[in-house]
Amino acid sequence: MTAILTGLVSLLVFGVVILVHELGHFWAARHCGIRVEEFSIGFGPKLFAWNRGGTRYTLRLIPLGGYNLFSNPPDPEDEEEIPPVRPPERKKGLFPVVMRGLEFEQAGAWQRFFVTLWGAVMNFLLGLIVLLILVFSMGSLGGTTIAQFVDGASSSQTGLQLGDTLVEVDGKRVHTANSLAQLFDGTAQQHTMTVLRGDEIVTLPAVTVAPTEDAEGNIISSVDFRVAAVPKTLRNVLVQTGEFFQYYSTAILGGFWDLATGQVGVDQLSGPIGTVSAVSQAVQYGWRDVLSLMALLTINVGIFNLLPVPALDGCKLLFLLFEGLTGHAVPQRFQMAVNTAGMVLLLWLMLLVTMQDVTRIL
Repeated sequence: MTAILTGLVSLLVFGVVILVHELGHFWAARHCGIRVEEFSIGFGPKLFAWNRGGTRYTLRLIPLGGYNLFSNPPDPEDEEEIPPVRPPERKKGLFPVVMRGLEFEQAGAWQRFFVTLWGAVMNFLLGLIVLLILVFSMGSLGGTTIAQFVDGASSSQTGLQLGDTLVEVDGKRVHTANSLAQLFDGTAQQHTMTVLRGDEIVTLPAVTVAPTEDAEGNIISSVDFRVAAVPKTLRNVLVQTGEFFQYYSTAILGGFWDLATGQVGVDQLSGPIGTVSAVSQAVQYGWRDVLSLMALLTINVGIFNLLPVPALDGCKLLFLLFEGLTGHAVPQRFQMAVNTAGMVLLLWLMLLVTMQDVTRIL
């Protein structure tokens, strides 16, 4: 039963993340008047297909991707099923004048830039929505006002007082308990703090914050004080959501940077199988962990697609940015060569991490 549940949840998580990404491209294309020949979720053999508004919608067997087909001739078996496309017509929208029924390459550079960008934008929006749901589901939200010290707390002996509201730690603004916790690493260290004490702003130059340990010496908290909860107002919920999004994004970008600079190896990466394993663990802990993993995954997909790597949206955006600024398109042969090389590299990387995932499981 656990395996079946894991499989269903994995399909749901992957499916939603992929669907949202492709819907971003699809919506932007339709907004710009660009004809979408086919909107597909998944790769491989076709399971279902239907036609509407000049677009063929398909669901395919392998749910590890998806695509929008802008200008390719249909399969012979489906040719008669596709209804005739309406003739081009002018309309108003985000761009001053666009036409319906355009092929992708007929659209302007900035229209194509917009279409390419919106896949990642939709992933970020999904991440924000999922994190917003998680924050709303929390029993309470932690603020930055000191409510309690543990016995013998170093921070209370070096300047902090009950009722102090932390404003800055080492020059960094803090708004919630979450952003505050990120500034302490579980070791005893001195910090410069700015606090609101009553109606006065006070600077504390050397506050020592130490971890809290149990009787056996195990660290149970990275700080030796507790903060008070804050009301679950819309403002506080949005601030907490934004901080979670920033935390996830920073961690993902840091991971990509470590990979690019050689600080971590390819052997530390996980592919679809590794992600399914993570979903399995999240399922055991509950729906909040599943949503947290979905938020991490969709933000990761958005950032990954914007990296300036051949075959990814980020590289295409660079080509379109050059075209939009100069009025001259990057030669198609060069684009095709770069994207082909990138696709080969990505397929090799996918194969490698999949083999690593299988090895870890076995």
